[in-house]
Amino acid sequence: MKPYLNLVQDIFDNGSWQDNRTGIRTKSIPGAMMKFDLQEGFPAVTTKKLAFKSAVGELVGFLRGYRSAADFRSLGCKVWDQNSNENAQWLANPYRLQMDDLGPVYGVQWRQWPAYKLIDLTHPQSAAQVEDALSRGYRQIGTVANDGENGSATSMLLYKAIDQLRQCLDTIVKDPGNRRILFHGWNWAQLEEMALPPCHLLYQFLVNSSKREISLCLYIRSNDVGLGTPFNLTEGAALLHLVGRLTGYTPRWFTYFIGDAHIYENHVNMLEEQLKREPFAAPKLILSDRIPSYAATGKYEPEWLEKVEPSDFWLEGYQHHAPLTAPMAV
Repeated sequence: MKPYLNLVQDIFDNGSWQDNRTGIRTKSIPGAMMKFDLQEGFPAVTTKKLAFKSAVGELVGFLRGYRSAADFRSLGCKVWDQNSNENAQWLANPYRLQMDDLGPVYGVQWRQWPAYKLIDLTHPQSAAQVEDALSRGYRQIGTVANDGENGSATSMLLYKAIDQLRQCLDTIVKDPGNRRILFHGWNWAQLEEMALPPCHLLYQFLVNSSKREISLCLYIRSNDVGLGTPFNLTEGAALLHLVGRLTGYTPRWFTYFIGDAHIYENHVNMLEEQLKREPFAAPKLILSDRIPSYAATGKYEPEWLEKVEPSDFWLEGYQHHAPLTAPMAV
C-alpha cells in the first residue's frame, strides 16, 4: 500500500486547509493518482484493519441497484446509515421517500440509468427515429407540445432504463478493443434527489486481448482519503476481479484518479499513526468457485452481477496493524 501512504504524505506536505459543506476543514490537493498491479496483490490497506466485508457488501448493494440503507445493512454495510437518516439537508429534502431512503444513488445509476429521447414529429426523419428508438428498447411515455416559429409542434417523449454495467460486460465480450467501455454515476437531473451526490464517478475498462488481461481506470471527483479511499480501492479492485471472471480476462492494472484529494482535520491523528507503521505485503483476493469463470466454461453469464453475495469475496494472507477509527463527516 505504498501508493496510498505516499498520497497521504503528499497531502500533509503540500495540501492547503479549506472549508467545505461538512463544517470540518480538510487539507486538500488538486489532482492525484495511484496505480496498482493486481498481479502483485490486492490493494487492501494494511496499516490498519480494512472493513473488507462492509466494503464488498456496499459493492454488492451497488450491483443490485439498491437505494435503501436498510438493504445495505442487510449486506453487512452500515456506511450509508448517517447519510440516509442523519443528514439534515437530506431529511428536509422533498425527494426523500421514507426512513433509510437514499435516492437514486450509485447502483441505481449504474444499473438503471434513466435515458430519454425527445423526437420532433414534424421532422422528415421522425418515423425512422421513432422506429430506431423502439428497436433499442425505448418506449413512449408521452408527448410534448412546443410552440415554434411555424406554430405548435409536437414531440414524442421516449424512455428506457439503461444497464450501464451490463453493457460494459457485453462490449468486453463482443468488442474487447472498444475504447468506450465505461459507466458513470453523475446525473445532473437527479442530483437533488440523492442523499449524497456520487464521488466515484467514472469507471473505464480497458482490455488487452493479446495478454488476456483487463484493467480499470477509476475517476473520483472528491475523495476522503482517510476513510473513503480504502473503501473505494477495495470496491474498484473487487469489481475488476468480478468482471474479469465473468468475461474471461485476468485483472491487471487498477489506476485511481482523484480530483480533490483531501484529509479531514479530525482524521489527521489516524493517518499520522498509519504513516508510522510499516505496511505488510498485499493479500490476494479470492472469488468463490460458485461464480462461473467464462475462461473455463466458455459460457457468458452476466446475470451473476446480481447473484453474487459478500461471502463470495475474501482476502487470503491479509495481515494488518491494529484497527484505527475516525468519525465520518456528513
